[in-house]
Amino acid sequence: MLTSTIAQAAKPIQTVCVVGPECTGKTELSQFLANHYREPWVPEYARAYLEKLGRPYQEYDLLKISHGQMRLEDEWRPAANRLLICDTNLLTIRIWSEFKYGAADPEINRIHSQRSYHLYLLTFIDVPWENDPQREHPQQREQLWHIYRARVGESGVPWVDIRGSRQERQGLAVAAVDRLLAL
Repeated sequence: MLTSTIAQAAKPIQTVCVVGPECTGKTELSQFLANHYREPWVPEYARAYLEKLGRPYQEYDLLKISHGQMRLEDEWRPAANRLLICDTNLLTIRIWSEFKYGAADPEINRIHSQRSYHLYLLTFIDVPWENDPQREHPQQREQLWHIYRARVGESGVPWVDIRGSRQERQGLAVAAVDRLLAL
């Protein structure tokens, strides 16, 4: 019994990241998973940053957001027992920067390449659009989803397509995380 407990304690934290275009249910799914597994979730840093900004964001703000997102991951990791749920990561900031400005700051790419994730949950665009002052491109969600799909496919990280009703999405996500934790 003691050997089993020690082996479980030594098991590394599995990091699951929920990604996808804006307004596709990432935050709701991240919070659900955190509650389901009783593990911490890392919120999207950009939302709080932009709420406090007091002006339209600029390209250089994306680098600050990147550093803030990584700080949040680092702050929440010690609270995790076996799983850390991330509501986005630098993949989102890279895609957004490239989509809006034509390129991502090399520092964003460097920081992102130094992080490892164990599973991506890619949220589909079948969630109705909800207006929000921070959301910018309701007409380009499909185009952005295809970009995300290509990027998670290139990442080498296992990923699962999350779509359907709220219950279907939750079921797909839990099944994927359970598979990850069983490894």
